[in-house]
Amino acid sequence: MGPPGRTPPLSQRVGGKSGRGGVAGRARPPQSSIEDSGASPARFGCIPVMHPLGRSWLLLSGFVLFYVIYLLFGGLVFSSLERPVEEQLRREVDALKRRFLNQSCVTAASLDHFVSQVLAANRYGVAASGNASSDPSNWDLTSAMFFANTLVTTVGYGHTTPLSTAGKIFSIVYALLGVPFTMLVLTACVQRLMYPLVAAPLGQLQRCGLEARPAAGVHFLSLLALVLLCLFAAPAAVFSIVEDGWSFLDGFYFCFISLCTIGLGDLVPAARPQQEFKQVYQVAVMVYLFLGLMMMYLLLRAFHKMADLHGLTTYLQLPRCEVSDPNEDRRPIVENGGGQKRPSYNSVGDR
Repeated sequence: MGPPGRTPPLSQRVGGKSGRGGVAGRARPPQSSIEDSGASPARFGCIPVMHPLGRSWLLLSGFVLFYVIYLLFGGLVFSSLERPVEEQLRREVDALKRRFLNQSCVTAASLDHFVSQVLAANRYGVAASGNASSDPSNWDLTSAMFFANTLVTTVGYGHTTPLSTAGKIFSIVYALLGVPFTMLVLTACVQRLMYPLVAAPLGQLQRCGLEARPAAGVHFLSLLALVLLCLFAAPAAVFSIVEDGWSFLDGFYFCFISLCTIGLGDLVPAARPQQEFKQVYQVAVMVYLFLGLMMMYLLLRAFHKMADLHGLTTYLQLPRCEVSDPNEDRRPIVENGGGQKRPSYNSVGDR
């Protein structure tokens, strides 16, 4: 014990000398030991850390899910706005047809008026043939989603157009937000497919002995043949079977016009009033349009990559095609040399 009046040291008050089992004597690891080991501090806690690849797939799945929800939202709004107006137009066409048939003497002026009114109603998808009031609506939920899909993908067949002023205003706002978001989702999906469908096959061809330029040409022609077979020839055969009056050439023509986002509207699937399984058919066409546009964009990126290898982009002073690196997410943000990783505009879709 120390002299009277002096407080013993903390190590003696807790029952041990410094460095022999006391609280103060326990050696604490240096603060930098965890950091120097290269391990993440989150690994020592209870919060799991998601792998960057899984986080990227989760983000991309969220984008696609939100895209589907956005189409469903648009379909609900368009159906609620346009269906009552369409029903009113059908009743007017039926009344116009009855008045015309009840006339004892048809004049040229009345015939011209009837034809002009019928043509105006036909532009909005209401035909005067048969019983117009009993025909299926062009603005049920599935048909409205199909219209919303053609709107945000910029295909725009024009077979169905908004009737009401509110519907036209909503179309502007819906497309203003939906078109760039659709392009974002397509870009993210294509960037995720660039490595397995472009970079990896090119590397495999080069490992088989081909030079870079011939390998790029062989890969592009192979991908082009695959796209023509799976997205043009096979769907054209299906359309020629499902659609009455469509030949194989008509189906191929429709696929080309649709996937090039030209959308003339002279051929539109599921346009017959008595189409069997119309809702399922329209949903299948929407999925086809999304996958087809994605693969067309991927084909353009593959052509861009081939142009890089042949020096065309350098000659025309165009930006080079960036191919996704599957190991990019595992790299540290700050390298050992202190240099920072350069951000990329397509980093959201890289994974």
